[in-house]
Amino acid sequence: MLAYEQDGVLGYPPAADPGMEDEMARMELIRQGFRINWMNMRDASTGQILWEHHDWDCSTGETEAQVPREILKCRQVSREINFSSQEKMSGLRLVQTILFNGQHLEEWNFSFGFVIPNSTNTWQQTIEAAEEEEMIPAELLSGNTVIDTTFYDGDAVVASQRIRLWYV
Repeated sequence: MLAYEQDGVLGYPPAADPGMEDEMARMELIRQGFRINWMNMRDASTGQILWEHHDWDCSTGETEAQVPREILKCRQVSREINFSSQEKMSGLRLVQTILFNGQHLEEWNFSFGFVIPNSTNTWQQTIEAAEEEEMIPAELLSGNTVIDTTFYDGDAVVASQRIRLWYV
């Protein structure tokens, strides 16, 4: 073991906290075993699927989604996320920060809770639209809106991705 100096005193580095090492190893297993299988968005009043994506790659920093502009006319949008986890999670939650031209526009928080190990789950959330007079037109939003999506287990990051929206 190498000696080191702290505050003018020669000594040995403090022992690593085994609890911290165990937690870091556990979080790494959770990250490796977490996968988004598919996602869709529906008009919550009719159930009609307006957008869906099946080949999700969480390893890319930013991806793009082409979403029909009629989704902006919905009073409520229902989103389903199908995900798999090889590891147990105590408190899965999702935070989405909406950025418009790089500026924070709004933030959405959703909580799933306990995740059974070696499970596949479908998680549905309902998102309420702003009042019509408060809506930004699709022409301005398209390409200028980024959703920064982060999944957490408690306070630890499991997966994160940015999605640039194009309204078509």
